[in-house]
Amino acid sequence: MNKKNLFTACVLCSALLSTGSAYADGHSYLSGVGSKISQGFANTATGVIEIPKNVINITHEQNIFVGMTWGLLRGVMETVGRTTLGAAELITAPIPTKDFVSPAYVWDRFSEDSRFFGRHLPGFWTTYGPLDDGE
Repeated sequence: MNKKNLFTACVLCSALLSTGSAYADGHSYLSGVGSKISQGFANTATGVIEIPKNVINITHEQNIFVGMTWGLLRGVMETVGRTTLGAAELITAPIPTKDFVSPAYVWDRFSEDSRFFGRHLPGFWTTYGPLDDGE
């Protein structure tokens, strides 16, 4: 390897290593990528838990009939949304973005409504929880 190629390689490596954090909340770039990958795998694999989550929560808030009908329908819609966005998180893991789904995992704050890109699906049953300001 000649000196020019070695110098170019050193400059490129130092430029890549000296870039600042792409995340505003103080996390490093690599921890953000790792977080998105873990959320993507978890949401892709466990999105189906949205069905019993919606049935249970809507039954608790309304009644068993509404829970078994509207809860099942919403659970299927949110399963498709969470699973699809989990795959999108895997694909876009190297790109710093805001969370696609809140709560990040289906089992976090189980009694709360899932929000996609910060928005509720129609017919949500809860407001923002104490740990989430909805931003």
